[in-house]
Amino acid sequence: MRVPSDEHQAEIYFHQAPDITRQQQAKSWELRAATSLARLWQRQNKHQPAYVLHASVFAWFTVGFNAADLQDAGRLLDELNTDMRWLTAL
Repeated sequence: MRVPSDEHQAEIYFHQAPDITRQQQAKSWELRAATSLARLWQRQNKHQPAYVLHASVFAWFTVGFNAADLQDAGRLLDELNTDMRWLTAL
C-alpha cells in the first residue's frame, strides 16, 4: 500500500478546510485555508485552479484590506495573475 506524501496529505486537508469554514461561516479562516491551498497549487504549477479558488474567496471581502491576511492574500492573487499571464504568453 502506498503512503501518501506529506504534500498530498496537506492538499487533502487544505481542500477540506474551505468547506468546513464555509459551514461555520468563518470567512477569515476560509481565506486562510484558500490561501494555503492556492500556494500549494502554485508550487505544483496548478496556477489556474489556484487563481479561481483564491479569487472567489478574496472577492467576498469588501473592507479590512489593511489586515495582514488580506494583504497576503492580495499579494498571492497578484502572483497568480502574473503566473497565468506568463503561461498564456508562451
